[in-house]
Amino acid sequence: MSDYRIETKCVQGGYTPGNGEPRQIPIVQSTTFKYATGEDMGKLFDLEASGYFYTRLQNPTNDYVAAKIAELEGGTAAMLTSSGQAANFFAMFNLASCGDHMVASSSIYGGTFNLISVTMAKMGIETTFVSPDCTDEELSAAFRPNTKLVFGETIANPALTVLDIEQFAKAAHAHGVPLIIDNTFATPVNCRPFEWGADIVTHSTTKYMDGHGVGVGGAIVDSGKFDWMAHADKFPGLCTPDDSYHGITYAEKFGKAGAFITKCTAQLMRDFGSIQSPQNAFYLNLGLESLHVRMARHCENGQAVAEFLQKHPKVASVSYCGLPGDKYHERAKKYLPKGSCGVVSFELKGGREAASVFMNSLRLAAIETHVADARTCCLNPASTTHRQMTDEQLKAAGVPAGLVRMSCGLESADDLIADIAQALEKV
Repeated sequence: MSDYRIETKCVQGGYTPGNGEPRQIPIVQSTTFKYATGEDMGKLFDLEASGYFYTRLQNPTNDYVAAKIAELEGGTAAMLTSSGQAANFFAMFNLASCGDHMVASSSIYGGTFNLISVTMAKMGIETTFVSPDCTDEELSAAFRPNTKLVFGETIANPALTVLDIEQFAKAAHAHGVPLIIDNTFATPVNCRPFEWGADIVTHSTTKYMDGHGVGVGGAIVDSGKFDWMAHADKFPGLCTPDDSYHGITYAEKFGKAGAFITKCTAQLMRDFGSIQSPQNAFYLNLGLESLHVRMARHCENGQAVAEFLQKHPKVASVSYCGLPGDKYHERAKKYLPKGSCGVVSFELKGGREAASVFMNSLRLAAIETHVADARTCCLNPASTTHRQMTDEQLKAAGVPAGLVRMSCGLESADDLIADIAQALEKV
């Protein structure tokens, strides 16, 4: 569906039923698949034929939905995972292993920061964090001979930093490595990182793509543009024979368009098994069908709430790139011309205590460890999602202790503002 606009791809991408076949993507709720001969199945194990034999590796329902997400992002291949955390881990671990190094923006989701700085560090993978506002010289200085990738978020959660994707992509490519971008908050409706030089895109599909809080999941999409063989010495996992698959060299056999996702599936999904269930993939597809409609409303509500908060005397600061005075407003014009997302971050005068009183006084907005949902929710990240970070790390990530992250849903903007106003009166 490459000739169609993104709105059409949201509704009909990834799956085209044949004559007499289900109009909706079918749920193939089966762990295994039958074959007439052992030889037929053996070809699948050798990666000599396409098909299904065990849902831990691949499932038709998942593949239909992954294909839709690939079309939305403008990629060549994609896979679903059990969560956004699994997607980010798989995407990075597919390239980096013990003794390797990564470069990452310091302004990223707290769970991802912990994954990189603690868990992957225990695996022998070091990371240098750089400011999303670093100079070209500062960014270049972060690279080492053993650097394997650069990682960042289009819109950071919850600091709402807007990354200069083009700058980070140019630096990554100058050092012969790919740029991985978590595009969860923007979604491909509002930003397509591949158009700005990114090579791999990840998503927590739990958020806007699902949009209704019914299924945890993640996705990885490959642009099909990075030339692995041109940097074969950096990526032996892709460019040398894999003994566990009869000596297949992924970059040679599957080319730029398919090597990354094939290796990620054949090795990491095989060994870690972090698969999204077909049922959850079905729910995800229902969310994708209305993504283009919902994102416009989320942005509309986010803008209205941000403008209200900016004028309120009890609010110390507001982060929302749609505001003309916001630090990332000009950058957002470049990367997010249609809007960013429905998430607004703001700091109340009075810090953590004021934030607690405010959240406890809300009636419409619920306190949840969630974001990017049809229903408005809010959180104090420092005491929840980012509580593993020190005050210094919180400051570097743009998440002060008194910050409130509000995810504006699809309700009436007037009702949301009225709820916020009455809660602020209690502070």
